[in-house]
Amino acid sequence: MKRRDFLVAGAIGAAAAPLAAPAIAQGRMQWKMVTAWPRNLPGPGVAAQMLADRITTLSGGRIEVKLYPAGEIVPGPGVFDAVSEGTAELYHAVPAYWGSKSKGILLFGSQPFGLRADEQFGWMQHGGGQALYDEMYARFGIKPFLCGNSGPQWGGWFRREIHSAEDLKGMKFRTTGLASEMAAKLGMAAEAMGGPAMFQALQTGALDAGEFIGPWTDSALGYQQVAKFYFWPGVGEPSSAEECGVNARVYAALPDDLKQAVAMACESLYNPVWTEYTTKHALALRKLVEEDGVQLRRFPDDVIDAMGRAAAEVIEELRGHEDELVRRITESFLAYRDSVGRYMTYADNGQMNARARVLGY
Repeated sequence: MKRRDFLVAGAIGAAAAPLAAPAIAQGRMQWKMVTAWPRNLPGPGVAAQMLADRITTLSGGRIEVKLYPAGEIVPGPGVFDAVSEGTAELYHAVPAYWGSKSKGILLFGSQPFGLRADEQFGWMQHGGGQALYDEMYARFGIKPFLCGNSGPQWGGWFRREIHSAEDLKGMKFRTTGLASEMAAKLGMAAEAMGGPAMFQALQTGALDAGEFIGPWTDSALGYQQVAKFYFWPGVGEPSSAEECGVNARVYAALPDDLKQAVAMACESLYNPVWTEYTTKHALALRKLVEEDGVQLRRFPDDVIDAMGRAAAEVIEELRGHEDELVRRITESFLAYRDSVGRYMTYADNGQMNARARVLGY
């Protein structure tokens, strides 16, 4: 699909009436999946279709899931409410989009200087994260599952090169989630918008810079055409989990085997989605540099240090949040990050540093 097709798909909006119950035909339930993405957008759009197909397959066809991309039933930012209210049975998006519901939700998707993709899944499965995830989303009538991860996101596309933290002040920058709060503390004007809208804003100068996902998805949206400086590392989102939210009443009404089918469809896709991102990001980055003239830049040390201080302030504010559940989620995240992070000094980090020393990468 060409970039302009994503721009058109991302711009479409429509209203819909709530459904009292899932449509049932010849003993089969027909579920609507609404997504935050254009159809088949490399990365999240592809992953959403994979999930719809896998639920249909693992349920033996007893749940038929039809995907509706952003704009066909509701706009991308409206998918959470659509499922909460019963307009659709499930959605595919990222927790980073739902900070207006609760700041605690943001920790389940990504955290500045936080968890890698494998660590995020580990927290959910083995560190108490899933129980907190369930408790938070139950407030909104949604049963949540992680179903993929983009891996490390990038620092962003910049229309001009930056050399210090001072250069960030006053910049209009597209980002989401806790990364947007970190950016604001650096003096940036953080803007939330979809991927196609980010292209248009960079093109017109309404944005100075922005980050979306990584080379595979970003190149499909054409950012390399309007901003040539591609900065790393993306410390605002060391990984970004994708999620499936199912209407809680609809999920509770399922027999146990179908509940398990939905859960396993989500869980079984986490690693395939993550590793597809990694594989195709690598291929896309090479093309961006060798064919499209993109200039890779590492954030200067003083920028990373400033981001670290800002991120610490963001997390400290969550620790003191007025909502007791947000405080518990934050403490659970910190306990897991600190425990696994110290271990990674010797394990994965040790292996990667050794490989880089010998091979240069």
